[in-house]
Amino acid sequence: MCGIAGYFSPSGVYNADIVSRMSSALSLRGPDDAGEWIDSDAGIALGHRRLAILDVSAAGAQPMVSHSGRYVIVFNGEIYNHRALRKRLEADSRPLEWRGHADTETLLVAIETLGLQKTLVAADGMFALALWDRQERELTLARDRFGEKPLYYGFSRGVFLFGSELKALFQHPNWRGELATGAIESYLRFGCVGGEQCIFQGIHKLLPGTVLHLPLRDIGSGLLPDAKTWWSVERAAADAKQAEPLSKVDDAVNAVEQSLGASVAARMVADVPLGAFLSGGVDSSLIVALMQQHASSPMRTFSVGFDDARYDESGHAAAVAAHLGTSHTTLQTSSQMALDLVPRLPEFYDEPFADSSQLPTALICRLIRQHVTVALSGDGGDELFGGYNRHVWVPRLWRKMRSLPRPARRALAATLKAIPSHSYDQLMRRLGGALPSRLRLRTFGEKVHKLAAALGSESERDLFARVACMNPNSATLQRGGSQQDASDAIHLALTAFQGVEWMLLMDTLHYMVDDVLVKVDRASMASSLEVRVPFLNPEVFNTAWRISASLKLRKGHGKWVLRQLLYKHVPQSLIDRPKMGFAIPLDDWLRGPLNDWADDLLSSQRLHHLPMVDGQATQRLWRAHLKGSGHHAQQLWTVLQLVAWQRHWRTHTSV
Repeated sequence: MCGIAGYFSPSGVYNADIVSRMSSALSLRGPDDAGEWIDSDAGIALGHRRLAILDVSAAGAQPMVSHSGRYVIVFNGEIYNHRALRKRLEADSRPLEWRGHADTETLLVAIETLGLQKTLVAADGMFALALWDRQERELTLARDRFGEKPLYYGFSRGVFLFGSELKALFQHPNWRGELATGAIESYLRFGCVGGEQCIFQGIHKLLPGTVLHLPLRDIGSGLLPDAKTWWSVERAAADAKQAEPLSKVDDAVNAVEQSLGASVAARMVADVPLGAFLSGGVDSSLIVALMQQHASSPMRTFSVGFDDARYDESGHAAAVAAHLGTSHTTLQTSSQMALDLVPRLPEFYDEPFADSSQLPTALICRLIRQHVTVALSGDGGDELFGGYNRHVWVPRLWRKMRSLPRPARRALAATLKAIPSHSYDQLMRRLGGALPSRLRLRTFGEKVHKLAAALGSESERDLFARVACMNPNSATLQRGGSQQDASDAIHLALTAFQGVEWMLLMDTLHYMVDDVLVKVDRASMASSLEVRVPFLNPEVFNTAWRISASLKLRKGHGKWVLRQLLYKHVPQSLIDRPKMGFAIPLDDWLRGPLNDWADDLLSSQRLHHLPMVDGQATQRLWRAHLKGSGHHAQQLWTVLQLVAWQRHWRTHTSV
């Protein structure tokens, strides 16, 4: 895994120091080596930081020039099927003399032989790359199918900049860095800056499955060309639905086992120590079970033990590991260790980011990196196979809600919200033992209040959008904003998909890309740990979309097919329990050990300098939270991360 950066401007100043500073800002993404390549006549500079995983010799160093000398590439990622791709290239062309066994070299030869489009389609991997064509004098940026690896780009004071993270762009002398108020509004609702938006004006994120071509002849215009789609989640799902469906349980389970097993095996190839996250939940347990099948010795697995029993899954993970026979390590940690990381979060996430599970994720990545360099995770299983509670509950709720007049729903919402969220939590603790395991929710009060806010929904899609939104009716947002509804901020098209299938697609396109994968990438790269995601493989995706929603969600359970596959490896009694997620006691911490930190950030002076934030409303929420009146921790955390981010990076707002 690596970091890439560069700039492009015929009239710019080109020297190794500038591009070196840009790539050095990404040193945690690539601590093993650094390189630069400059063509001052063309106006292009490429920088690279390397985390050596495949071919740790100098033969894998970047920037890398193709055998013919036509192409120069900086590449961040892994191509898992690059050996098979090499065999294809060798069969289709004259004998090739390889310099080493790095996947970057395979990509370059494939691009020269097959062309870029065919190479991207043939590649199974996670990546972001910049390719300079010396013959056509054109820069091309490309990103992987699902958006596992990030890539920012845009013009700043006439210079085209790009990089794996914004901190690389900050290092260029032409960096401007004016805040984009529209992105802040979206952030306050969703807890992340989504889609191609960026927190800075004029800068964008390259969307998953797209390429951007920028010829030298157009660079002087300062206008960005449109990115072109080379692979589409929507189109791939539609194509899969046209194939023969996997309508029988055994067929579906066997197909998932075959495709996911092959994906796991491909992602186990590395020239450095490898292991896996293991929470004891369905997804991570299944990945580890399949890893163990392909391993000749016990796989290394890791879980985190927290000192707060409400958030500690380490016992479940240890039981699964013992059954599978892995070499398991429980990394003991404490609340204080997590709290100590809080001030560093803006450094890791150089765009504001407010999914509070970023904290334990960063902590476990730091601890795992002390043992291995590569770790496999179970991310993506929820989006492909229906694992979130909303996939089960939204259709049920809408069937009941749509028969109620909206005034009746508003009255019910007021009744539900009249009871403080902590009172619901107390009720759940008292009565939880009498409920089925899937109904025992740790954050019951928060979910009831979120449901109350969604009772005014006008459609099933609207209901889903409100439930999926982190802060659907953010009280911290200034009235000067567009005051758009949460459902307006989520893309509501894709009319070819209905019901749960539409919800799965929305979660794949938005929540997974903008939240889950950002969280994992930044947290892991902050510790120079490469995380690989077997569920995000085109064949696994195709298999998942050949399975009907009614088979994915069955008997009140999400991920039903995955569960049946996992039960072939692990007893059901070790798996069936409430979904915990990866949470922290945010309410308690903000009232306790984080109180002074939060109180300082939420001062009126600091809030006054933030666009789109209603400072007075935010302070009212803070006072109510300290009194235990209502559940406001998530909205407050969203503002806190924005203020902490701005203070860390010393940004200035646009006028």
